[in-house]
Amino acid sequence: MNWYLKVLQQYADFKGRARRKEYWMFFLINILISITINVIVVLLDLPSFQILDSIYSIAVLIPSLAVGVRRMHDVGKSGWFLLIPFYSLYLACLDSEPGPNNWGENPKEISDDSDINLIGTE
Repeated sequence: MNWYLKVLQQYADFKGRARRKEYWMFFLINILISITINVIVVLLDLPSFQILDSIYSIAVLIPSLAVGVRRMHDVGKSGWFLLIPFYSLYLACLDSEPGPNNWGENPKEISDDSDINLIGTE
């Protein structure tokens, strides 16, 4: 959950790098929250509450894009590579580019997971 909150704290930060763990934990928790909202709507038979899922999706759109761009930076690519569907998925699965690159230090080399707020910042 800390990784999810870290991405939300960096709401519109398109600079720096994001580790695989940060990106995929945000993705996982984001999907779980969306599925939970939809299950509640279906189980309670409240179709009017479907708007909650739409509001949530709009609220996390910018952080999702920002962490995706930072993930592309981490593998040494421009954030525009996020627009190439299957290639961006392939890049999101790759390990970090070793050492510093144009977008900052390697998040894995900066610190361990003890203080995740230091990871990926410039």
